[in-house]
Amino acid sequence: MNLCDIRTVRDIMSLYNLTPRKEFGQNFLTNPAVVEDIAAACSDTKQATVLEIGPGMGVLTRELACRYRRVLAVEIDRGLIPVLKYTLSDCPEGVVTVLNQDIMKTDLAALLAPSFAEGPVSVCANLPYYITTPILMRLLESGLPFDSITVMIQAEVADRLCAGAGDKAYGAITAVLNYYGQAEKLFRVSAGNFIPAPKVDSAVVRIRLYREKPVQPRDEKLLFDTVRFAFEQRRKTLVNALSAGFSDIPKQAIQSMIQDAGHRPDIRGERLDIAAFADLADRIAAYRADACAKGSDT
Repeated sequence: MNLCDIRTVRDIMSLYNLTPRKEFGQNFLTNPAVVEDIAAACSDTKQATVLEIGPGMGVLTRELACRYRRVLAVEIDRGLIPVLKYTLSDCPEGVVTVLNQDIMKTDLAALLAPSFAEGPVSVCANLPYYITTPILMRLLESGLPFDSITVMIQAEVADRLCAGAGDKAYGAITAVLNYYGQAEKLFRVSAGNFIPAPKVDSAVVRIRLYREKPVQPRDEKLLFDTVRFAFEQRRKTLVNALSAGFSDIPKQAIQSMIQDAGHRPDIRGERLDIAAFADLADRIAAYRADACAKGSDT
């Protein structure tokens, strides 16, 4: 079954009385070379289990099933479940499992426990533009030992994820992602490779997760707060941005921490990498601990 053939896709949708649903960001990939390249990037071993988010009509699912030990495909759209049953019917028996669930509500630990016990697990997804960041953060914050996350996303978001400190596209999501893994943009996918065609181009990004994080902050939540406050008001200097966020700490103390860390007093948050943010967060934690100790002594 050639799910990259536009007539086939349209015939199947007509057969099941379906139309692409905008609320789920449904744009179906129709370029076989792109499908093959995405599937190939998912894992270095055929023994991997792949968690596929949003299989759609199953074009990528079929390719993954040919390459890897097992595919767990999570699809939120109930209307596509009978379609997937049809389009995946000739896949090797027992390789593909389709689940009609919302990935944002799925118990990933319970779902993937047997797979992690058997070998490496990677994630593959053609993510809807409107929910890219929430899904990525859900995966990263799950604490599950994924080998990698390979996603097709809006090209502009891909640039943001792969930017370096100081780049125009660098933002809070970039810094936080760098705490969990390293993102690499593999290739661009033009809008004409989809039906219906989206209004913007896409890009495929692979995130290789760290087995051991490059920084070990005293307080992980404080690190994320530091990053968030630094980027909430990008036009402000880091001193002013953190002072607004950490209202319990005097501005002069914030400025001293930044300068003691070796930064100019007028530096902005987009110049700091995740190690520099972790260092600042630790300084803030130490300041608070010291202030608390002095307060208890009086």
